[in-house]
Amino acid sequence: MAKSSREMVEEFKSFITFVEELRSLEEEYWDKPISEGKWSVKDIISHIMLWDRYFYDEGIGKIKLGESVTVKHLNFDDFNLKAREYAKTQTSDAIIEQFLAHRNKIIENISGLTEDEYLKEYKDGDNKKFSIRGYLKGFIPHDKHHKKQIEKYIKSQKQVKVK
Repeated sequence: MAKSSREMVEEFKSFITFVEELRSLEEEYWDKPISEGKWSVKDIISHIMLWDRYFYDEGIGKIKLGESVTVKHLNFDDFNLKAREYAKTQTSDAIIEQFLAHRNKIIENISGLTEDEYLKEYKDGDNKKFSIRGYLKGFIPHDKHHKKQIEKYIKSQKQVKVK
């Protein structure tokens, strides 16, 4: 059975708790790649935070204001490279705070919408369909994928120190 939009919002919101729990991870573990050739925890959370910011600024926030949706299908590699570069300029605490601010803005704007409002389709900046439900449907598995990667990395560190 398909999940209701309310259930999807709760699932999307649950990643907040996971990121808050990462505060206890020592800074050195934030900056090390999670495995050879992979990103660091800081890179991953920066990447998610910047996607949240983008989709809020260009999609969800515009919908809330009754403006045209300007989300475009960006070059993921370029966007993600910029997210990793940005992560290098921030502390883990700063990345966490920014993630929380952007994710909470999204949650505040989509909580309490009717099922019709979740399903409503808008034309995005590429003249393709955009809906809040579609957005959640795409990003919940994205969050889960990165959560599993981070959890595996933390478990692989034999003696992870907490702050």
